[in-house]
Amino acid sequence: MYEGKYPHKRYRLTLAFLKKHISTEEAILDLGVDNPFSKIMRNEGFDVRNTKGEDLDNDFSFEKYSKVNVVTAFEIFEHLVAPYNVLTHIKANKLVASIPMRLWFASAYRSKTDPWDRHYHEFEDWQFNWLLEKAGWEIKDSLKWTNPTKKIGLRPLLRWFTNRYYIVYAERSSKFQNPNSP
Repeated sequence: MYEGKYPHKRYRLTLAFLKKHISTEEAILDLGVDNPFSKIMRNEGFDVRNTKGEDLDNDFSFEKYSKVNVVTAFEIFEHLVAPYNVLTHIKANKLVASIPMRLWFASAYRSKTDPWDRHYHEFEDWQFNWLLEKAGWEIKDSLKWTNPTKKIGLRPLLRWFTNRYYIVYAERSSKFQNPNSP
């Protein structure tokens, strides 16, 4: 999955942030197929279920996990055309989500071989905050970090100083009226 570029720093910081806000007693629905980080969460004692690869822009069958109190979405929303729709369909009361931030010196990521591995959005932090708030979430905590590489050049140098990842812990706003409710 990572072709020798296992994201140690991202996983370490994501796990620490998750542990800060979510108890291992709470069941988690992780949006996205089973992946290396899902396995890390399970190894740390979290009860994690994953979606099965359905197109989350069109398929909201993940709603069947209504008994789950926590949804995680690690680097998922940038792949969706309409992340707002997913965010409003979530029935859980807690959300931990991370995104790769838009970099002013690099274009959006696009795999030439895998149509699922492309970024439709790369957010700035304020855009992601706005999306979450509009979808009925109150951000309680957030964290940003860089993603340095060991390559030589101007862009690799900028990655040492420019935040690349953004993670939030949010809770469902008590004022939110779900437009998808009957």
